[in-house]
Amino acid sequence: MTEQTSQAPSLEELIETITELTAYRERLFDDVVGLGKKLRLSQKKIDATINEHPELTRIDAILTQLKLQRDTQESQT
Repeated sequence: MTEQTSQAPSLEELIETITELTAYRERLFDDVVGLGKKLRLSQKKIDATINEHPELTRIDAILTQLKLQRDTQESQT
């Protein structure tokens, strides 16, 4: 059994996670847009799909939290 620590992630870990999650979000975004274009959806429908996409929405919320945490840690150093 592994023990979880309640220790906050380091600034370096936060930056790395933000970078990786941002890259994943961009790939997912591009995939959604590409599929919409392949299906010949209107730009309005593609935009609506992006705005309502549950995974993109969740990633955006997580990125916001991580960036806030990073900014807080940066201001404390």
